[in-house]
Amino acid sequence: MKTILVAGSKGGVGKTTIATHLAAESALAGRRTVLLDADPQGSSIRWAERRADLESAVLPVDGSRRPKHAWKSVPEDAQTVVIDGAAGAMREDLEPWLEHADAVVVPVLPSALDIDATVPFLNGLAGHPRVRKGDLRVGLVGNRLRPWTNASQQAMALLAQWPYPLVAQLRDSQAYVVLVALGRSLFDYQSRQVREHQADWAPLLKWTRRG
Repeated sequence: MKTILVAGSKGGVGKTTIATHLAAESALAGRRTVLLDADPQGSSIRWAERRADLESAVLPVDGSRRPKHAWKSVPEDAQTVVIDGAAGAMREDLEPWLEHADAVVVPVLPSALDIDATVPFLNGLAGHPRVRKGDLRVGLVGNRLRPWTNASQQAMALLAQWPYPLVAQLRDSQAYVVLVALGRSLFDYQSRQVREHQADWAPLLKWTRRG
């Protein structure tokens, strides 16, 4: 079972969008996929419910209240588990998920405020025993980027200097808002324009699939 935790210390960074897209891509590839929603807002659960009639349905599990009970609700034959961490959660809040995760994906927006807010979060993760030992990988995702702007370019240059790898750069698009509201993802479609955005995800997907 491959378990990916999507988490960050700040709300509004696109955490749920990334979690749902990772889950959709896994399900569309034929893997038995669970989306464990640890955020009390329940956005990931509602997304999974909206695609329940598709062949690529994703099983939603509520992990916002009782983490140990939530793990018992994950089927033994699940091949992929994507965890949507609670908004604003720090390392101590994520302990139940860090114990099981194979990798942590941390979305970061291209603004000084978001980057500053991410520093203490990453410092906390650095102190976790599994991260220190190299048993738990942490990867950064630049999200909602406008690559033609100086702000996005400078932010990504800064992230590239951090001790954690910058594993993807996702361009800003209103399509994400529409797709998540429909229980869909970019990976459910194959138009030329959509494929261009799918290409942004390729490095992240490759990184999450590593051993």
